[in-house]
Amino acid sequence: MKKKDILFTGLMLFALFFGAGNLIFPPFLGMEAGRSFWPAIIGFVLTGVSLPILSVVAISFAKGGVASIGSRVHPLFGLIFAIIVYLAIGPFFGIPRGASVAYEMGAQPFLTTASKGSLFIFMAIFFLIVYLLSLNPSKLVDRIGQWLTPALLLSIAALCVAAFFKLDAPLTDPTSKYAESPFITGFIEGYLTMDTIAALAFGIVVITAFADRGITDRASQIKATITAGVIAGIGLATVYISIGWIGTKMTTKGDYDNGGALLTDAAYLLFGDGGQVLLGTIVALACLTTCIGLTSACAQYFHERWSAISYKNFVRLLIVISFVIANLGLTQIINISGPVLIMIYPFAIVLVLLSFITLLVPANKGLYVGAVAMTAIFSLNDGLTAFELKIEVLHQAISWVPFFSSGLGWLLPAIVGGTVGWLVSYLGDRT
Repeated sequence: MKKKDILFTGLMLFALFFGAGNLIFPPFLGMEAGRSFWPAIIGFVLTGVSLPILSVVAISFAKGGVASIGSRVHPLFGLIFAIIVYLAIGPFFGIPRGASVAYEMGAQPFLTTASKGSLFIFMAIFFLIVYLLSLNPSKLVDRIGQWLTPALLLSIAALCVAAFFKLDAPLTDPTSKYAESPFITGFIEGYLTMDTIAALAFGIVVITAFADRGITDRASQIKATITAGVIAGIGLATVYISIGWIGTKMTTKGDYDNGGALLTDAAYLLFGDGGQVLLGTIVALACLTTCIGLTSACAQYFHERWSAISYKNFVRLLIVISFVIANLGLTQIINISGPVLIMIYPFAIVLVLLSFITLLVPANKGLYVGAVAMTAIFSLNDGLTAFELKIEVLHQAISWVPFFSSGLGWLLPAIVGGTVGWLVSYLGDRT
């Protein structure tokens, strides 16, 4: 494969990741973290960059994709987990959220009055574009990597460079949220980007892109995927740190409830009325590329699983479902998706890390079953608590575990469960 093809694939991967959450969460983190910005953004980058790139690489190692990784626990678990992941990042949450952010930040500021009618019309146009650009997955690198990503990067660079020279407010004290454990708080905030679970789907897009360019050898695909992942990772980390830094400089400019409002004001301060046009361009391109990638990835998976239904028909079905949910509005989508992501994310992280661990040590089923079983206890509790359906007995029984209050209570139990499970399987095989 030519170096430029790997470069464009890396740029495509960057654009697929850089969507709604990636744009609005880092600035808000910067505003709240203040002087604790660096440990907070490092934590955010770990879940927002490192884990997603590792997930893409893990999928390149697994011949059957995300279902294959989950099947190491049990085939039924692998199937159910894959379906939940694709539905969550696709038509239920990921795609509608991207479209909703595009409307609220890219279109609504230019409307005299926002209404259900204007939302409906915008969504109809937005999803028509997504539909047309998703019909042929082999063209994604050309359409996104060569054209949309450079335009997106240039727009972001203009905003960040202007902010570096014009915004000079001093850093403020961190809010209570970031005062004690800024790194862990930033790590948890990285969940909201949905990129680690999205990466489980984007892996198939990258492999397809390389296969379409004649790279069918597994070793060559893995090497090319790692290189493309590094390119995407460098781009994501640079952008997150840059727009997060803008947030640290906006704390004295107003009281903001979300990163979208903060960025809107920053763009206006830097460029006047033209700033809204610039930000609208960034938002539209970021959300559009991510929605195209998610639609294509979901349609490819479901078509491979149920081949009787064509890829194009799955695209149509996904577009219709996403369109209906997107018309509910951004707030409603975020309120529902947050608790679901809290439940799914630990599973994704554990399975990805196990994929790399098993490259170094002999794998057995006990390792996966033990780690996932312990993770399930804490993920279920955290998700139900977020839904305000807390099971008090369960909550009290596990609340003593280290990092529980930070949302990382599953970490040590997963390590212990995996170790015990591996030992039990290993000793059982020897007897």
